[in-house]
Amino acid sequence: MTHPTRSGRQHGFTLIELIVVVIILGILAAVALPRFINLQRDARIAKLQAARGSVAAATALVHATTLSRAGVADTDNCAGGGSKADNNIGASGTVCSENGLITMAYGYPAVTPYGGAAGILSAAGLTGTFTPTQAQTEAEGYTYTAASGVATFSVVGATNAATCFFNYTQPTGPNIAATISGLTVSGC
Repeated sequence: MTHPTRSGRQHGFTLIELIVVVIILGILAAVALPRFINLQRDARIAKLQAARGSVAAATALVHATTLSRAGVADTDNCAGGGSKADNNIGASGTVCSENGLITMAYGYPAVTPYGGAAGILSAAGLTGTFTPTQAQTEAEGYTYTAASGVATFSVVGATNAATCFFNYTQPTGPNIAATISGLTVSGC
């Protein structure tokens, strides 16, 4: 009986070829992984910058609306819900937005807690809900805390939320503007 002869080499990879491929993949992973992690950090910073922009725009729009109405109370209820706005630029007041009644402090959006009157969080429109709950805010990727006239905005997923935020501070008296801090991003 005759044995068939093989024509050519056997197909497949040698152990050395497989080791070289694994080493190359390891090097690529070592180079690409830090860049991927940086992209996530950059995305969190960009999200925080977007929230700061929304807060700044809402602050300016609410204040301009209040000034243009010159303290004259509205004659109709807010179209978005709520009662009539008093447009008062004193220690407390209200102004109508297309979504509802915004609570103010000296003509700027007030810092209000979850479940309370609509304030800076509602005016900024970071969620699809006018007066969002904590769960709704976090579902959009943001965290919000309110204490003593200061609202702190952060992003969900920050490596250290205590160092990935910005603050909005409502005015404490007449002729004092609301302030928005710069971003703190070392923990993003």
